[in-house]
Amino acid sequence: MAFKSAFLQELSDRGLIYQGTHLEALDQLAAEKSLTLYIGFDATAPSLHVGHLMPIMVLRLAQKHGHKPIVIMGGGTTKLGDPSFKDTARPLLDSATINSNLRSIQKIFAKYLKFGSSSADALILNNDDWLGALNYLDFLRDYGRHFSVNRMLTFEGVKLRLEREQSLSFLEFNYMILQGYDFLELYRRHDCVLQMGGSDQWGNILNGVELVRRTESKEVFGLTYPLLTTSSGKKMGKSEQGAVWLNSDQLSPFDFWQFWRNTDDADVLSFLKIFTDLPLAQIATYEGVEGEGLNALKVLLADEATKLAHGEAVLSEIQKSAHQLFDQHHLSVEVTGHDAEGNPILKTGLPVVKISADVIKAGMPIYDLLVQAGLCPSKSEGRRLVRGGGVSVNGAKVTDENTMIDASFLQEPGIIRVSVGKKTHVILQPIS
Repeated sequence: MAFKSAFLQELSDRGLIYQGTHLEALDQLAAEKSLTLYIGFDATAPSLHVGHLMPIMVLRLAQKHGHKPIVIMGGGTTKLGDPSFKDTARPLLDSATINSNLRSIQKIFAKYLKFGSSSADALILNNDDWLGALNYLDFLRDYGRHFSVNRMLTFEGVKLRLEREQSLSFLEFNYMILQGYDFLELYRRHDCVLQMGGSDQWGNILNGVELVRRTESKEVFGLTYPLLTTSSGKKMGKSEQGAVWLNSDQLSPFDFWQFWRNTDDADVLSFLKIFTDLPLAQIATYEGVEGEGLNALKVLLADEATKLAHGEAVLSEIQKSAHQLFDQHHLSVEVTGHDAEGNPILKTGLPVVKISADVIKAGMPIYDLLVQAGLCPSKSEGRRLVRGGGVSVNGAKVTDENTMIDASFLQEPGIIRVSVGKKTHVILQPIS
């Protein structure tokens, strides 16, 4: 459908609308005034991953169009665990771990949203501020009657668990109620009228919309975006090496860049729409691009996504390293100082893997080194990669699986460059 609101229209054009409550009324309201809206993020790990980038980009678009985004950090709800589309209950974390995760995650949002005191500046709130203060008996008396168990049993995530005869605890059932209560608190405190989330959150969002209607006699809205999978059917946020984290201390910026550079051909245009600020009119001109042109678009995607996540300066270093690698030039690595043990501190766009200097001095089989460097999961896989001609050391292909990598391979400033294929590269740094 065509929207009056520029915000909803751009969401739709970028493929970011799945379903909503009373879309026509929401569209009219968004066209008339600035809305306050929110998306929640639980603190189950020290970093968010690229699977969380879609909601972050949705909030970014909202702010671009003059609406006020609220980031809800789930300090309270993380204590319970979200049952949506999960096969089993999520492991419960202690408060110290949750708080540590919250501190680590919060810095991500400042890269994508503007925080401050003006009307459209974003807010970041912790739902433990109100959930942690609830009196259970009072909460049940005042709000429990507004939630229908019959209705909650029809929600897709719950139905799947029950159909598979998998355990669904009362603790997890309360997650749905508390998320609905979040919406009520945000409406009362900040006149928040829109909750957004992935399509698997539809039932939870409806709970909040209904609770506000019943307790405040006001209409608020819910809007979901599709759960993103790649063209191969993989859930967004994972690579073969594991989660693609947004924090640089969890994943090097070069590995982050490489993730986007390795995007499947069929996903490039949709990812450009969702994960970059590039104008839709510009992206439309790329329709039908193939071959080397498509590879150039993958680099564009990687550059734009990395610029947002890690900044212009980091991207510049990555581009320099990538250019040198792909053009088979010697890779320069700068020493910027020394750590407490006297080991050089390296400046490079590539991920640096530290390895014992004694190990390199004694020598190690190439297949073993690949495992140590995190480039393959097992020695047998390392042997297979070498035999297949997919491994290079210092830019030279290694085809003998029994090649010993020792100090003779060290290049200035005391490093070894190891590559698997054309897209995966690390710097090995022996340390004392």
